Amino acid sequence: MARFTVLIAAVILAFVVTAPVPEVTAKKYTVGENKFWNPNINYTIWAQGKHFYLGDWLYFVFDRNQHNILEVNKTDYENCNADHPLVNWTRGAGRDIVTLNVTKHYYLLDGKGGCYGGMKLAVKVEKLPPPPKASPVKSIGSVSMATGVAQFVVPFALFSVSTVWDAILRMW
Repeated sequence: MARFTVLIAAVILAFVVTAPVPEVTAKKYTVGENKFWNPNINYTIWAQGKHFYLGDWLYFVFDRNQHNILEVNKTDYENCNADHPLVNWTRGAGRDIVTLNVTKHYYLLDGKGGCYGGMKLAVKVEKLPPPPKASPVKSIGSVSMATGVAQFVVPFALFSVSTVWDAILRMW
């Protein structure tokens, strides 16, 4: 039974080592950086040059007694109207997160009057762009770089696998 367990563990380990690891791409943005969610800050300038993608999130830090975070439509955003919020993202702690989980324009503002002091933020959330294509293999003389690397990696990998396999067989 112990030999079978070791064999299963070796197979699982081999799978884990060779399985591709997905790249984690979600990014946390602290709104306003070190100035946080406060009046008299231009959040349009803060958002310039940033790309917001599905899965990213906006982290708001503010005085919960004076401010909040409401999602509104574009017209209400432009007029600082908080009377018809689509979503109230405020959870009461003054450390709130807006998860950007839909590709759309998010129109966020402070519904306690701070919008008139500039506390509003519009972001466009997009799908993550596809990963860049692999660059072509460069040739070194008559042997490609991939072939050169393979000449060293393949024997090493085979040696490692055969050593582990030999150790497993010796336990039986």
